[in-house]
Amino acid sequence: MGGTGRTDGEAITLRRVSRRYGSGDGEVRALDDVSLAFPRGSFTAVMGPSGSGKSTLLQCAAGLDRPTSGSVTLGGTELTGLNETGLTLLRRERIGFVFQAFNLLPSLTAEQNVALPLRLAGRRVPRARVREVLRQVGLGERARHRPTEMSGGQQQRVALARALITRPEVLFGDEPTGALDSRTGREVLALLRGMVDHEGQTVVMVTHDPVAASCADRVVFLADGRVDGELVGAGAARIAARMTGLEGAPC
Repeated sequence: MGGTGRTDGEAITLRRVSRRYGSGDGEVRALDDVSLAFPRGSFTAVMGPSGSGKSTLLQCAAGLDRPTSGSVTLGGTELTGLNETGLTLLRRERIGFVFQAFNLLPSLTAEQNVALPLRLAGRRVPRARVREVLRQVGLGERARHRPTEMSGGQQQRVALARALITRPEVLFGDEPTGALDSRTGREVLALLRGMVDHEGQTVVMVTHDPVAASCADRVVFLADGRVDGELVGAGAARIAARMTGLEGAPC
């Protein structure tokens, strides 16, 4: 399930990235010498047992956390060399985020929530662009509705539109369907898949759900902070079997 998208170069490259917390006997290696590349116009799912380093990988790749060692490159820009202001600008202008919690402001309408990243950046908010991304996620008629007037799936679509408003080079999802029922989750995944296939968007998604992961072009598996293989074009059953093998591995 899923096409190949555009693969003209790498959107994000991690080279020998490690992330350690604490020191001495209490040191935890959340990531341990990870090297990965995410091609432009591709959809990658990241899976692994609890504590395998999935969220840390996402945070380091997106510039939300700094690796202890190694390098992260976004479209030719070395993230590890940027100061905090540079990282903030990069995240604001070139990266989109969708989380399990929708993180919408309840007092704002859908279109106001979507426009928020532009307002925070001090940029002009073209109403046509806001309406365009809302239409893109199937909410063209809900622009003036507040989050409390929408279902969970609709709220996640607003969050998705908000992430797309800046035309990000990479869209990161941390369990973006985790709070949704299966039918609504499939609709959101279909939207992500369509953005890769038709818009050339690059998507990197952490998930625990083999069905969600089967929508991706490939699935990268982590275990104990290291890459433990990948599957390309696999169905949910094969992905689930691979996860069972990881979770059942001896300590």
